[in-house]
Amino acid sequence: MTRVCLLRDVIGRYMLDLGNLNDKVVVVNADLSGTCRTKKFADIFPERSYNVGIAEQNLVSFAAGLAHEGYLPYAFTMAPFISMRACEQCRSDVAYANLQVRLIATYAGCSGGISGATHWAIEDCAIMQSMPNMVVMEPSDAMQARKMMAATILCDSPIYIRSSVVDVADIYSDEYEFKIDKASYPKAGKDATIICSGVVVQYALRAARLIEEKTGSSIEVIDMHTIKPIDEVAVINAGRKGPVLVAQDHNVVGGLGYSVASKIAEAGIKTRFKILGIPDKFMPMAHAPYLYNQFGYDTHGLVSAMLNLLQ
Repeated sequence: MTRVCLLRDVIGRYMLDLGNLNDKVVVVNADLSGTCRTKKFADIFPERSYNVGIAEQNLVSFAAGLAHEGYLPYAFTMAPFISMRACEQCRSDVAYANLQVRLIATYAGCSGGISGATHWAIEDCAIMQSMPNMVVMEPSDAMQARKMMAATILCDSPIYIRSSVVDVADIYSDEYEFKIDKASYPKAGKDATIICSGVVVQYALRAARLIEEKTGSSIEVIDMHTIKPIDEVAVINAGRKGPVLVAQDHNVVGGLGYSVASKIAEAGIKTRFKILGIPDKFMPMAHAPYLYNQFGYDTHGLVSAMLNLLQ
């Protein structure tokens, strides 16, 4: 039976490994150590844990100061707060100075469900990837989340990592190799491609198998865990292969879909193409799985969209 997990649990636990690996690793949170699962780190490394209170702008500026002093700060809070309330600090204090600050954001997309629009991050990728120097990533399962966090130790750039707060299924094994700027291929295919990230990857894998059973068409699934810098080779190869469907738990404006579209267009590739995501309007609150279905990027929606592209 496939296991499921919450990525914030995995990331919070892995911070203990990073803390043991490097004594310069520090955790900063904005009074959300429970939500972001960093309480254990604070228990074990109290001298390397800081709570700035409900003050996200201070969170980012404080983390930038720590980086200037030679520490490796991991700043935890919710995605809408870090990407919007502290947007100027992310840009001017972290990205402009090209500091090794890791901005770890939970509640990505509309995964916060009935918490509503204030706790949804439907614009965060569009905001964060527009900042020079900023690396933007989104894990899809537990193994990838751990390998992604391990890679943050050696990266010289500021990093923004967004993750959902809904269950995700296991996709990758212990042998999985992760590289920040190289896409992963959880499923091969030769006729069309679904490019996706985060929580959507598990739905894309199910959808690809259902399409193959229904039509015989071979569907590739690309896990574009790094939204910036995007793997251009993976995108261009997908466009040359056939129809491309891009799906992300994010506003259809900006984000992964626009990044993929620009690379295909710049390469002069002609193919059938569609972006799935949150419609460009404010939506009523509801539980996340219901919203994924309504917005068309759960398994059923991905099957329907890809079948239309294949016609």
